[in-house]
Amino acid sequence: MLQATSQNIYLNVPQSEIGFIMTLAQKMGWEVETKEDSLRKYIASRPKNVDLSEEEIIEEIRATRYSK
Repeated sequence: MLQATSQNIYLNVPQSEIGFIMTLAQKMGWEVETKEDSLRKYIASRPKNVDLSEEEIIEEIRATRYSK
């Protein structure tokens, strides 16, 4: 028995074609997720209580940002 798998792709579609793409996706049974949806889902999955102070977080961001 073959099991269906999904492949994630990203399309940059002109605003005028969004309706067509959404209709096509619906007819094909595809799941549509915008960048905003993806970001919202990512943020919701992050831990709420982190044992770091704001200063430690800022220090880590600066170390990552400026070490390049």
